[in-house]
Amino acid sequence: MRVALFVTCLADLFYPQVAEDVVRVLWRLGVEVDFPQAQTCCGQPAYNNGYRRDAAILARHFLDVFEAAPYIVTPSGSCAAMVRKVYPDLLADDPARRARAEVIAAHTYEFSEFLVRVLGVEDVGATYLATVTYHDACHLCRALGVREEPRRLLRAVRGLTLVEMERPDWCCGFGGTFSVHMPAISTAILAQKIRRARATGAEALVTSDAGCMMHIAGRLARLGEPLHVLHLAQVLAREDELPQSG
Repeated sequence: MRVALFVTCLADLFYPQVAEDVVRVLWRLGVEVDFPQAQTCCGQPAYNNGYRRDAAILARHFLDVFEAAPYIVTPSGSCAAMVRKVYPDLLADDPARRARAEVIAAHTYEFSEFLVRVLGVEDVGATYLATVTYHDACHLCRALGVREEPRRLLRAVRGLTLVEMERPDWCCGFGGTFSVHMPAISTAILAQKIRRARATGAEALVTSDAGCMMHIAGRLARLGEPLHVLHLAQVLAREDELPQSG
């Protein structure tokens, strides 16, 4: 099987190790990975701030770059949701491109979704000696309906104990530019998330979106909290390592 990796802006700029670990896991499972060099942002920041025309330019570019890929895999539920849920509407005034967008949407998957639903794999051969709790990223669980897939993958990791926090699907408060426009509300939401995660006694908080990682880990660092924040791919890529902060 062959896939194209859509790395996303945040992974490219802040968490390249997440993208590298996605590739490591896919290679371990015998999947060939292409990395289209011309890829850019999916357009979500522009779209969320009302700049539909700019977002459409990026969507058209995405179609040109990834159209030949049999599968597109990304370590971000929010970016996958942008391609699958928004692109067809964003390009609705161009019937030919809308049709292309619908085809690409059907072949675009978030990382854990691809592993479980397409490859049919839950045990990727990982070992991780830690107690972890899982945070559901909003777009992944709400827009794409991916909730159990990350948990199945985590439960299959040798040495790992998964402890659920209260309301794991409670937003972390990031919301892209929401955290910039509404910092007080964003911080208050995040405080609830951190309190619930801390109550589990977990050594690490695992999530599936770099935006959530950045928001939660940043606040924990400012508070001096020992709780590590990791992307799911960072856990699944490990074979015999202790927690390390994302």
